[in-house]
Amino acid sequence: MANDPPRGPLPDAPDPRAVRRHFARAAATYDAAAVLQKEVGTRMAERLDVVRIAPAAILDAGCGTGDALAELALRYPGARRIALDIAAPMLGVARSKARQRRSTLARLFSGFAGTGAAAEPRFVCGDIVALPFAPGAFDLVWSNLALQWVSELPLALAELGRVLSVGGLATFTTFGPDTLKELRAAFADVDPHPHVGRFVDMHDIGDMLVQAGFADPVMHMELMTLTYGDAPAMIRDLKAIGATNAAIARGRALMGRRRWERALAALEATRREGRIAATFEVIYGHAWKAAPLRTAEGHAVVRIERRRRR
Repeated sequence: MANDPPRGPLPDAPDPRAVRRHFARAAATYDAAAVLQKEVGTRMAERLDVVRIAPAAILDAGCGTGDALAELALRYPGARRIALDIAAPMLGVARSKARQRRSTLARLFSGFAGTGAAAEPRFVCGDIVALPFAPGAFDLVWSNLALQWVSELPLALAELGRVLSVGGLATFTTFGPDTLKELRAAFADVDPHPHVGRFVDMHDIGDMLVQAGFADPVMHMELMTLTYGDAPAMIRDLKAIGATNAAIARGRALMGRRRWERALAALEATRREGRIAATFEVIYGHAWKAAPLRTAEGHAVVRIERRRRR
């Protein structure tokens, strides 16, 4: 129909192939530069303190170099952990770190019978928009600053819901529209191509969660700022964590020295108190998988509760 919304990723949505390449290249430099990602992960974990859940299986969707795996093992030592990422080299770093942690814990607790580390996680290379897992395979899905890199966010959220058991929890962080607004403005007059990714509004994500079958989504936003001594330092940091331009409609030719210098000059013009700021709008969200209202064939689900006779 003429009024139907367009299907498929939008031109300023991330290109999965570019995302995979960028993060594969950044695997060796990611941990040294991922200050913001680690801080957000810590704050995200603290939000689990008020959640009552005892998951048997956990999915870390977009695990990067695996920083969250140790935290999840401490909180839920009996749970199976699956770490998924689109970039195989990132998984290689995560696997190496997990083995080092396990070896260290084994040495520390070698003299205590019955005490030791949680089972080693499994690592899977895949895309969040097409998760290679059975429906209801997990009780908890964790995703820290990965959803902004998927090509179709509604599809990704539907996939998270599909692999969750009924009553399971999805907890995630992503970036909102004000993220890297300084960089976006600096490149706005350089050429017509997008240079900063598209970030979805918090309220729209809440609506998408409901449409994906989640109940009562809880959303929260905070602004975080990193500052740099100069514009090239900001660009180097973003490149080191793989957060470079991956939009489908990005320019494919080299920018050229003249346009690059104009963009850097625009960033330099934002300098305050000797530093250049990079703003990040961090969105925190969690939602529970609701019981389905319809079958796969489209029939309404009717639930009858029987009362016990006294």
